This record gives sequence, C-alpha cells and structure tokens, in this order.
Amino acid sequence: MKKKVLFICVQNSARSQIAAALLNKMCGNYFEAHSAGLNPGALNLLALEALKELGIDISGNKTQTVFDVWKSAKHIFTYVITVCSESEAQGCPIFPGVTTRLHWSFPDPGKFTGTHDERLEQTRGVIDQIRAQIDRFCEEHCTATRP
Repeated sequence: MKKKVLFICVQNSARSQIAAALLNKMCGNYFEAHSAGLNPGALNLLALEALKELGIDISGNKTQTVFDVWKSAKHIFTYVITVCSESEAQGCPIFPGVTTRLHWSFPDPGKFTGTHDERLEQTRGVIDQIRAQIDRFCEEHCTATRP
C-alpha cells in the first residue's frame, strides 16, 4: 500500500503542486502525493510551463484548501510536508492528526520579478531544488530501489 503525502503551501499554486507532481512521478510506486494551501489561488502559469518542459502536465489540477482536505477525511497522510519559504513559515498551515510533519523551505515563484524568461528560469531553479529534496526523501523512505 502506498504511503500518502500531503504537500502544503500558502496558495497551493506552485510549490505544493510541483512537489506533489514530482513525487508522484519520481516515487509513484511508493507514495501517493496530494497538495493543498491555506488560501488557494490559481495555478501558477510559470510552474505549469516549467513542469511541461519535464513532461509533467498539471493544467487539470485544482487548488484546494487544507481545511477541505482535512474535512474530506478521504486520506490518512503518513507525511505532511510544508514547502513555504522561511519568511512564510509562521503562516504556513498546520494539518492535524499527522504521523510525520516535515518542513522544506522553497522560494515562492509567485513572488519572482523580472521578464517572463527571468521568472521562468527562477521557477526552473525552484523545481530543481524540490526535485533534489524529493530525490533525497525517496532514497530515505523507499524500501526498494526505484525504477
């Protein structure tokens, strides 16, 4: 049975969506990842674009609140991982009844400035950081070698 993981950030528009998509792609045999936010907004278009470059399409994803996930009680999460930046950590939502809670700090692509190409490049950098963290997480928590 797959362990369920919930990634949480403030808006559920980029970092938590990216992390869930990458974990499902990289370690989908072991984990089932979901994402939520405190104040869900629209999906970040730069995150959509940068993930498409990796062959991952999240354009059909919906943003959702942490409360809605908790209220639905469809999932019992083994891990809840907040992916807010350190400056947002105080406002990062808490999910009750969790077995293991982790915090991974990443910059918010929604706050990047510059041209489209500059912001896209910064978003790619965040994806690289998240991918490296997920790779370490998978190595630590997957009992067999990943495909």
